[in-house]
Amino acid sequence: MQGLTRFLEDGRLDLDTNPVENAIRPVCLTRKNALFAGHEVGAENWALLASIVATRKLNDVNPAAYIAETLEAIIDGHPLSRIEDLMPRRFRKSSSQPQ
Repeated sequence: MQGLTRFLEDGRLDLDTNPVENAIRPVCLTRKNALFAGHEVGAENWALLASIVATRKLNDVNPAAYIAETLEAIIDGHPLSRIEDLMPRRFRKSSSQPQ
C-alpha cells in the first residue's frame, strides 16, 4: 500500500498512468479492429491471431518466428499425434530471436 501513496510524501514523484495505458492500447485497438472484420468468421480469425501474437510477446517469444515455424511444420506434414509439440508453450525461445 505504501507504494501507492508514496507520491503524496515525495513531491519529486509523478503520478503517471501512461505506462499502463500504453501497455493496454494495442489490446483496445485490436478489439476495435475486429469489429470491422467484415464477417463473424473473419473477426474470430483476427481475434485468434491477435491473441497468439500478444501471448507470444508476453512470453518473450518472437510472434513471427513462432507462426512461421508452426506453419512450416504443418506444411512439412507434422503428425497430428504430435500436435502438442506445436503449442506455444513448447516453442523454443532460443529460436525466436529476431534475425
